[in-house]
Amino acid sequence: MTADDRSHDASERPAPGLQHADVLIDGAVVVTMNARRDVLLDGAVAIAAGRIVAVGDASAVRARVTAGETIVGRGFVVTPGLVNTHIHVTGEPITRGFVPDDTPFVENVFQWLCPLYAAQDEDDERTSAQLAAAELLLSGTTTFLEAGTVGFLDAVVDGLLEAGIRCRVGRWIWDLPPEPSVYRQTTHDAISRLEDELARYGTGGLVEAWPMVVGHTTCSDALWSAASGLAREHRTGLNFHMSPAAMDPEHFLATFGERPMVHLDGLGVLSDRTVMAHCVHVDDTEIDVIARRGASVAHCPTTALKVAYGVTQIGKVPEMLARGINVTIGTDGNNAANSSDMYRAVYLVAGLYKDARRDPTQVPAEVAYQMATLHGARALGLADEIGSVEVGKRADLVLHDRNRPEWTPLFNVANQLVYSADGRGVHTVFVEGRKVVDAYRLTTLDAGELYERAQRAGEGVIARAGLPDESKWPARGKGNAGA
Repeated sequence: MTADDRSHDASERPAPGLQHADVLIDGAVVVTMNARRDVLLDGAVAIAAGRIVAVGDASAVRARVTAGETIVGRGFVVTPGLVNTHIHVTGEPITRGFVPDDTPFVENVFQWLCPLYAAQDEDDERTSAQLAAAELLLSGTTTFLEAGTVGFLDAVVDGLLEAGIRCRVGRWIWDLPPEPSVYRQTTHDAISRLEDELARYGTGGLVEAWPMVVGHTTCSDALWSAASGLAREHRTGLNFHMSPAAMDPEHFLATFGERPMVHLDGLGVLSDRTVMAHCVHVDDTEIDVIARRGASVAHCPTTALKVAYGVTQIGKVPEMLARGINVTIGTDGNNAANSSDMYRAVYLVAGLYKDARRDPTQVPAEVAYQMATLHGARALGLADEIGSVEVGKRADLVLHDRNRPEWTPLFNVANQLVYSADGRGVHTVFVEGRKVVDAYRLTTLDAGELYERAQRAGEGVIARAGLPDESKWPARGKGNAGA
């Protein structure tokens, strides 16, 4: 069956008593992620005005819905779009893979990433954000939480709106380190920038602003308090990095005599609006604090492995889940994880702790997938809007192509999604009812032009940063990588 065989348009007016839909997906396997976790083997989903208006057995939905476009669902598995709760959409996508893979955390961040970030201009960051959005959409992620735009938020927002992805963004904010000078901000400057972006990119759209502080050891207590206060005032979340490596707890213990979570809780920073990336080097007391405050943790397994955080030795994700902490999944940066395909990260979440604990019951496939959908939606304050295929929710949907080897045969759909499938099989993607990927192609951006632009931009950034090329395989000839 070809893509053309799987959809058709209907211009007829709805018959009396029938519900109108813009799109009807008819006869697919539907992974609802509803409270019962129903999987409809012959299901249908109807979309109208950006929301899901009907879900159920195909015959029942077909009998009461008329649609402007019908997608023949046979050969598709329909799922909610994934939610990536930690990704750097600027700074790294256009320099993907340039940083050597044998650099420890401090060297990775300060000797490589900071100079690469500092060398980017407004056009670079817009291109970077669009490249990240393209990779996310094409691999089935419809919503992301940014780790913080480096400098040019207006250009990034413009590029993301054109791409058509749902996201929460904000400029990279800190006030303590004086270097690199391009990032230098006083506490007053940092707070003013937070206030400005929240005022300009408030709630109500696909792209909205959150207070995004860098975290780690880069924020004064005054900035921590101001950022959390602004999140409460504007009813947004608060997002930051914490404790991927031992550096953060060591600093907090030396400076305040308290571990990070204990100190931040004393400042009123932790709440059910807080999303913290990494949280690898945490102890049981900190887990108690996170659980009590209802904060979310964005686990980035692909980065944890590549940058050697020690997650398989000391990571406490199973303990966090057991305490009811809302653990989500992120892919981090393209010089850490290198890939923004969430399915690779979900696979690792389901597998790492089974092996680390020698216990195959740790983090079942169903839980790992829930972390990438419902948990992510909850972290972003969107639990009533996305994360499942249910009536009333926004139509952020992914159609996986079953006519592929990794989808054949199909018996246990949870195992298939977590252990077999990846972004290669994503055929069609809707964001708020808009078809942003159709037959494996972006509908919102010219992918070929974007990829050429990204290659040129990355080459320029690397040249300006003045960093050495430490590729271990010698490259010869002029090359045409950007062609």
